[in-house]
Amino acid sequence: MINAHFWLVLAILIINLLIVVGYYIFMIFLLPIFYQRQNRRDQVDRRKCYITCIVMFFCPLIGEFYFVLSYVFYRLFFRRTVDLADVVFSKDRVKSLHRGDDEMERNIVPLEEALAVSDKQSLRTLMLNILKGDISDSLHSVSEALNSKDSETAHYAASALRDELNNFRTGVQDFYTALKKDDANIGSSGGELLNYMNAFLAQNVFSQLEQKTYVQMMDEVATIMYTKEQTYMKSLYYEWVCMRLLEVKDFENCEKWCLRAKEQYPSELGSYTCLLKLYFEKQQKEDFFRVMKELKSSNVAIDRETLEMIRTFS
Repeated sequence: MINAHFWLVLAILIINLLIVVGYYIFMIFLLPIFYQRQNRRDQVDRRKCYITCIVMFFCPLIGEFYFVLSYVFYRLFFRRTVDLADVVFSKDRVKSLHRGDDEMERNIVPLEEALAVSDKQSLRTLMLNILKGDISDSLHSVSEALNSKDSETAHYAASALRDELNNFRTGVQDFYTALKKDDANIGSSGGELLNYMNAFLAQNVFSQLEQKTYVQMMDEVATIMYTKEQTYMKSLYYEWVCMRLLEVKDFENCEKWCLRAKEQYPSELGSYTCLLKLYFEKQQKEDFFRVMKELKSSNVAIDRETLEMIRTFS
């Protein structure tokens, strides 16, 4: 004779099966219809749904209890309202991503990896292939090859670096001479010169003395442009000059340009970040937090790096 325990177990299994089937129908068929009517773009995770159904089917009652309890704990203790006070949703921060050139990437070896090659012949071949391309944006990495144990590899790097730096010195002098003679095109000529100098100086491949000399030349070019017509100085130009002056510890001139940038471009992020970096380097805490407070209360579009800095120091 079948006892009461059998009927209890059978009832539990039937109820459990109905729960599993009901959950499956709701998640796979009904929930997508609800999302569609609400014009929501949410998608049902079918894989997660299948796993949940399997667990509940093979673990009657325990499976349901586990998922219900985990959901309750999540709602009570872990779900928090996202604080978007410091986030600015602006199209200014959107970056377009372009597909890489796979063929070119397969034929390029990073300089750091090339220097790690133990076979001298292979190392020399790799270095020659690298130096055949445009290395104007990789001068700092090329300078690391000067310390290579292979003398010939170091010679290749030294030759390439010498040629690039000599071309830079000649080019800057020509630019600078033309700038002083051509008053009519100071805006465009000065901008080109600042762009050209910044691309090299940002890589810190010159000696400390020569680096400082060229940074002072950047300061002079910017002064000519600012004196002639303030509108010639774009926000990006201010940022370049400030960062290079900060690197050579010329705090006085750096602060001068930072304040000018903030005065002329109060709604640009660079005007605030330059001041923040300057005051952080000088350990001026009161000024640092004052500028940060001004940035937080402004309508300036904030990038991810600056947002992380604000969250760190807030």
